[in-house]
Amino acid sequence: MSQMNRRRALQLLAALGATGLAAGCGSDSEGDAPGSLVKIGLIVPGSGPNKAIGEEIANGFQLFLSLNDQQLGGHPVTLVTAEEGDSAKTGQAAVDKLLKEGVLALTGVVSPTVMFGIRDAVEQARVPLVGSNASPISLQSVVYIWRTSYVLSEPGEAIGQYLRQTLKDTSSRITVFAPKTTSSRDIIEGFRRGYEQSGRRVNDFVYTPDLSNPGKGAYSSAIRKALPRRPQAVFCHYTGAAATSFIKQLYDEGYRGPIYAPGFLTEGSVLSQLDDGEGGELRTRIEKYGIHTALNYSADLNNSANRVFASAYRKTHNATPTTYAMASYDAAQVLDKAIRLVGANPTPQLVNLALGKIGQIDSPRGPWQFNQPRTPQQKWYLRRVQRDGRLLSNVVVSELATLG
Repeated sequence: MSQMNRRRALQLLAALGATGLAAGCGSDSEGDAPGSLVKIGLIVPGSGPNKAIGEEIANGFQLFLSLNDQQLGGHPVTLVTAEEGDSAKTGQAAVDKLLKEGVLALTGVVSPTVMFGIRDAVEQARVPLVGSNASPISLQSVVYIWRTSYVLSEPGEAIGQYLRQTLKDTSSRITVFAPKTTSSRDIIEGFRRGYEQSGRRVNDFVYTPDLSNPGKGAYSSAIRKALPRRPQAVFCHYTGAAATSFIKQLYDEGYRGPIYAPGFLTEGSVLSQLDDGEGGELRTRIEKYGIHTALNYSADLNNSANRVFASAYRKTHNATPTTYAMASYDAAQVLDKAIRLVGANPTPQLVNLALGKIGQIDSPRGPWQFNQPRTPQQKWYLRRVQRDGRLLSNVVVSELATLG
């Protein structure tokens, strides 16, 4: 814990009194009667390119509530939603709205830009935020912000370590494609940290426009200029419609090699948009050359928590759950544990203290726990896009590393 974090924690303990948390811990509401109603604020985008992720996050949190009698820690819950938008200003407006509602805790937040932008407001309000999507590297020294997803550098680091062990020739050329954004910077930094050892270097970077809905040929020119350098592998960072367009155009321009990426390259609806069916040209190329991704979750993981979660999600939404839904489901789970630990009279400050005491989480991704920076220490998995039945799916090939 940093010196600032330690000072803040001591100040908080002093303000609450030495017996504050102890009085609450283990004191469930009288008998089996439900405790007092609590409000949880959910910050997600209702429009724009991140809308689909926002829906997954809302679905995951709601699923936990539906499986637990609409309660967290023995208290009935009202979930209050606020529009995230895509900037620090819109994120701040969402936080302000939810604080006026008297929420016990906040959750959600899709955009790393928004997460960083609301940092000071959350810390000053002293209301815990359990974020359920990736966080920027720069979000450090926080007391009231917790994440059930991961730091943006981690998926790149996991796949970088894998390629360092897999590509035997230290002079292998890897071309990196990504939009020039803060998120890409963090992901590439992690990839280089994992790969650039024992004389290995990545020197071929191609930055493309940051497009939420790219048209046909949006990436073709950049790809055409890069391929004559004959990369042995491509590492890239795109999501949603941009991921679909990039993969199609990469193959259309003649690339015939493996693609490696953080897992959100093929999360959500991307695979259904790439799948042109049995014998289709695009599916044949994907299966022949391979798309490998690193992520902290896959819907085919074989553990009891995932069997419950994935089955309930498919039954409710007629869709395969993503890492976004899983992380939000876990955000509800950690709040459930923390509120239960506090007991009958939860306050934001007591819940925040309890979040540091909940220990291991039995998650659909496998067991994990919070580390000192308030993010998960967790396993990362290598997934390959391949047929699972009649459809293309992200199928776990192996474990990669434990990070966090």
